[in-house]
Amino acid sequence: MPHRPIYVEITIAASMDRVWQLTQDPELHTRWDLRFSSIVPSDRLPSGAQRFRYERRMPGHTISGTGVSIGERVRPDGTRTSALRFTTTDRLSPLRDGRGYWRYEPTDRGIRFITGYDYQPGWGRAADLIVRPVIGWMTAWSFDALRLWAEHDIDPRRHRPWAFWRRDRPRASRCGREPRRRNAMDASPATLDTLEAP
Repeated sequence: MPHRPIYVEITIAASMDRVWQLTQDPELHTRWDLRFSSIVPSDRLPSGAQRFRYERRMPGHTISGTGVSIGERVRPDGTRTSALRFTTTDRLSPLRDGRGYWRYEPTDRGIRFITGYDYQPGWGRAADLIVRPVIGWMTAWSFDALRLWAEHDIDPRRHRPWAFWRRDRPRASRCGREPRRRNAMDASPATLDTLEAP
């Protein structure tokens, strides 16, 4: 049975510019996103896309890879998007080649921040039955950490995923996990299909 792309959405009661800043600045991004320890931009491509190198520090090993992303700040419908492709040759990484997007949609309650992404499993499809839900949970937890930062200025660095006793902790359960369309990738921007290889 084919795997399902990961989908997460949350509504953030903050301005578009605030959410854009916290998600598009690599240094700020790594403060709320459990999936990355560092993101270092490199060269800018003629298309406007940005190459970068990423790391995720694990006990005893640091997973590293490369990626390319491009953002659209001006769209006729008032939304913004960001498209991404990434890859790694690290044999210990559970994620290999992948692609995804962020979508920023203005609503009466704030910004609906959405992601959809998919990847080739690094440890095989059987292991991915466990890995994929964990990656999905990490994404949702991170989105709520972002919301707390944008809405209440609660620094994500004070949060720990295992601190279940804290009342102000991020919770993955605050996020939507079911795509509004048949497939999570159906809402991806056109820039994802034209994005250069990482």
